[in-house]
Amino acid sequence: MDVRFRISDVSNSKKSTEIERSNNPKELRNPTSEIRYQEKVISMAKMIFKNKGRHLLIVLILTIISNCSILSANAQKDSVAVLKTYRIGVFAPMYLDSIFTPTGGIRFNDAIPKFITQGLDFVHGAQIALDSMYVGKDNIEAFIYDTKSYTQPIAQLINNKKLDNLDLIIGSVKDIEFKQLADFAQAKKIPFISATYPNDGGTVANPYLVVVNSTLRAHCEAIYSYLLQNHGPDMIFICRQKGSQEDKVASYFKMINEQEGKPLLDIQTLNFDSTILPAVLQEKLDSNRQIVIIGGSLDEIFANKLINACYELHQSYPITLLGMPNWDGFKALMKKDAYQDFPVYVTTPYFNSKGDVYSKMVSSAYTKKYKGKAGDMVFKGFECTYLFTRLMTKYPGDVINHLNDKSLKVYTDYNFRPVMLKKDAPVTDYYENKHLYFVRIMNGTIAKAW
Repeated sequence: MDVRFRISDVSNSKKSTEIERSNNPKELRNPTSEIRYQEKVISMAKMIFKNKGRHLLIVLILTIISNCSILSANAQKDSVAVLKTYRIGVFAPMYLDSIFTPTGGIRFNDAIPKFITQGLDFVHGAQIALDSMYVGKDNIEAFIYDTKSYTQPIAQLINNKKLDNLDLIIGSVKDIEFKQLADFAQAKKIPFISATYPNDGGTVANPYLVVVNSTLRAHCEAIYSYLLQNHGPDMIFICRQKGSQEDKVASYFKMINEQEGKPLLDIQTLNFDSTILPAVLQEKLDSNRQIVIIGGSLDEIFANKLINACYELHQSYPITLLGMPNWDGFKALMKKDAYQDFPVYVTTPYFNSKGDVYSKMVSSAYTKKYKGKAGDMVFKGFECTYLFTRLMTKYPGDVINHLNDKSLKVYTDYNFRPVMLKKDAPVTDYYENKHLYFVRIMNGTIAKAW
């Protein structure tokens, strides 16, 4: 069955662009539609910058919306007069007021800064998802909001009741914007999908908040579960330095390990200052036993020192090194000639080999439309929008109770569980993805370990 997507002209013109899509993902064609929008009309921003010695043309179509939908996705026959309409708000920091001058000019002559491209990529992924989605006999209206807008910040949108009719909120937001949307979702009982922020923002008693990018606590829980199943009798160390983040990591492991009032695993803590000498670490190790070292810090300098020390010792001591979730972004680990054949393991809620049909479609659509290679935020924007929009239309008004519907999987495995920060809490504080992949970083490449 084909589905017809109609992108309406916000000027209320009778003209519209129609795109035919198939409900079979293998047959999805790349989105080629023109999107018209209100308030700010940005035809095209053509940015040329050097990439590995060559000029790469990136065509960015930036879309912002205030009070009307930019995209309506319809699945209907001509004889159907009224369709159920669902309204989605996609929130991301696009900094459009910073990109464009008051007269419509572009402030940047070379590459757009990375802090801007992250939000744009997320939105581009969301647009590809909405463009290619089969929604049955339903109508989807999508609104895209720039969370860094000077003229219409989130607080103003909420106060002016511009968001009251939304059925689903998807956000690549953090800090104050996260708090504002979480509180609004709680008050209005609207599911809020926090797509990229690995934090609960201090949220409590909000069963409408869904944290997709797992918190640091969830990562520690996953590491501990792995230790319990595979390294119970082995030597286990948490290596750390002074710091509030390090205190938090240590407290999570202590809390998990002592749930019954006494330690279940023998986990020793090793405190280091500005240096980590292999000889000092060696004094704690036994070459006749398996050794697990947990890098209990998110600091890149500390992580590099710990990796160096473990690398020097690994041929004489059977060391398994487990890092924190942000270690996969550290430059030293991604050098092919560094730490030859010495693996470092980290946990991550996202792992996409990009070999599935959806990933191939996203890559092709992005390349065709923007003349570049889709980054990770494009895939995250696509998956969150595609998955949770499908859940919304399949389970109207009951998305939260069906978060783990495996039939709608895109390319990531999720396991959303209710989080109750206090045992006697009368209501769920929020829902969080507890499924974490263990990936192996070795010789400059990242691969799924288990």
